[in-house]
Amino acid sequence: PYPHRTPIPYTPLCLAKAVKNPTEVEGMKRAHIKDAVALCELFAWLEKEIPKGTVTEISAADKAEELRSQQKDFVGLSFPTISGVGPNAAIIHYGPLPETNRTLTVNEVYLIDSGAQYIDGTTDVTRTVHFGTPSAYEKECFTYVLKGHIAVSAAIFPNGTKGHLLDSFARAALWESGLDYLHGTGHGVGCFLNVHEGPCGISYKTFADEPLEAGMIVSDEPGYYEEGAFGIRVENVVLVVPAKPKYNYRNRGSLTFEPLTLVPIQVKMMNTELLTQKE
Repeated sequence: PYPHRTPIPYTPLCLAKAVKNPTEVEGMKRAHIKDAVALCELFAWLEKEIPKGTVTEISAADKAEELRSQQKDFVGLSFPTISGVGPNAAIIHYGPLPETNRTLTVNEVYLIDSGAQYIDGTTDVTRTVHFGTPSAYEKECFTYVLKGHIAVSAAIFPNGTKGHLLDSFARAALWESGLDYLHGTGHGVGCFLNVHEGPCGISYKTFADEPLEAGMIVSDEPGYYEEGAFGIRVENVVLVVPAKPKYNYRNRGSLTFEPLTLVPIQVKMMNTELLTQKE
């Protein structure tokens, strides 16, 4: 009877979908190689065209789609492209419209969060770049975000760990400077399915996430947003894989992440003095 039914946040099939099999993992790796090629071509094009003053947020997003469409087994975008320059980049889920469309210049930070569906996999990547000379403050904020991104990506944690326990790894460098961001750090990513999928994730919010396990694929995307000025986000898609630390407490095993995204991160935006040797 209905009064005795127990609601569950997901079905057993949901968990089976979240843990990718070897064929799906290989497909996702191929998809991210193709995606990286397209985005490297995009940034090379932007570097050449932006000084002419003819590139807008919309035309940059269109160019990204055009270059991706030239890759084998491209089907379409995995979500509408977030393409924002200057103050528009500070709007977390910004989508350029004709009435908000700004021209990219060599004087402002540019953020592009985009992804594609290929027959063999799904991508989701954010890069924040500057085609001129970033300010010291922009570089400082970017580096704090990058430190958080690296902290999550390099984390080693016990089997059975839920994603929300890793969220503070991404925020620690920002917190130490009194900064933060108001969105989750990561979400599950499907294989030629939804770019946002459950039941795993990395977030400061408490939700019914399943423990991370080998074969799951999630995003790692900390950020920082200065309203009216600039926005920063660094996002890779990462695969949960077994880790082999020095010890194995109670034989429970450990996990870590393997980056699938292969798009370079702009060194110009970094203040390397804020990075440790390991970072």
